[in-house]
Amino acid sequence: MNVYIETYGCQMNEYDSRLITSILASDGHGMVRDVGAADVVIVNTCSVRERAELRVLGRLRHLRGLMRKEAVLGIVGCVAQRMGDRLLREIPGLSFVVGTEQYWKLPDIIESAGAGRTVVNVGTGAGESYDDRPGLDEASLCEFVSVMRGCNNCCSYCIVPYVRGRERSRATSRIVDEVAELVALGTREVTLIGQNVNSFSDEGRGFADLLGAVAGVARLQRIRFATSHPKDLSDEIIDAVGSIGKVCEHIHLPVQSGASDVLAAMNRSYTREQYVALAQRIREGIPGVALTTDIIVGFPGETKQQFRETVSLMNEIRFDSAFMFRYSVREGTHAAGLADDVPEEVKIARLETIIGLQKQVTSEVNAALVGSSAEVLVEGPSQKNDELLFGRSRAGKAVIFPGDAELAGRIVSVKIGSTSAWTLHGGDPVLS
Repeated sequence: MNVYIETYGCQMNEYDSRLITSILASDGHGMVRDVGAADVVIVNTCSVRERAELRVLGRLRHLRGLMRKEAVLGIVGCVAQRMGDRLLREIPGLSFVVGTEQYWKLPDIIESAGAGRTVVNVGTGAGESYDDRPGLDEASLCEFVSVMRGCNNCCSYCIVPYVRGRERSRATSRIVDEVAELVALGTREVTLIGQNVNSFSDEGRGFADLLGAVAGVARLQRIRFATSHPKDLSDEIIDAVGSIGKVCEHIHLPVQSGASDVLAAMNRSYTREQYVALAQRIREGIPGVALTTDIIVGFPGETKQQFRETVSLMNEIRFDSAFMFRYSVREGTHAAGLADDVPEEVKIARLETIIGLQKQVTSEVNAALVGSSAEVLVEGPSQKNDELLFGRSRAGKAVIFPGDAELAGRIVSVKIGSTSAWTLHGGDPVLS
């Protein structure tokens, strides 16, 4: 059968879609990019935020009208895990609902759906790690590699532990083998991903050890990772990032709030003061590091003063960039039992305030790089102007510069001449 997959959500969802592709390809299915040519349409979903979930449900209804009449429609991932058979009532014509720990069963599930049977499989157990990922036929220049699945932290606003299960790490040897396989297919940069990569554990080896093991893969040029939890980002990890040449100087470290009492209500396991001290250790231990974050405003009970503390933290830390959101209730989380008492218009105003502040800070941080040289991995032509090239610096910053498309996959040195809101602009590249 020809299969079309559409993916929403985080890096883990992108990785899971690649995993699903591998599982189905090993069973003889082909992949297509045109929904109208598909026998099977799969939507891989995210339920971290209400808006993302509603968007996915709307897209499912729309896809049903684009598909061939005899094609089957299925939903997988976090929304499937959270809602289960309720989705059959929400989405007319849905053929299968598959949770985050059941991807290996997709070939049999698709066969059943093709025979006219409706399948719902959102079972959980000890938790699938997908350690034995099937082989790949192709890979891109930059790829994600899952090192662990699930989360034990149970932040009060977060649905992830309930749809992804508890933490389980993959074997170091399997991760290294997967990276080596990707490199053989042309990958030069990998991003090690997990809900909390810092808590990776494999027979006494932690995440710092894993970084060293992956760095040993020949011809691999760069290593990134996401996401980190402040309570688990150890001095050993900081030292590893600062000392292993292939590991890029960028740490994404969600803070969520600048007020210690809000952090306590969020069950984040650290205070404002502890976060600030950690940020200082990171910058001392990793010269030139880019520090990025996540921030939520309008959490239940957040006062004007507590919001001001978030603003002051942003001014104090001066993040390179941030993902910023207004709080929305997620059914099934602890915070769903709290009064959602910050008015929506206040949430929106607070969000607009921090977006404006972060845009200003990012512009100032990037402007300070004018005149310096950045080491850039060339990814290919710029999307907005194919006469220019696009790549990312070691700090993860987007860089646009002139050059020949044949440089794709090479590391070049680019002198930064100007900046826009989120992007660096450079001159002619020099091969490193």
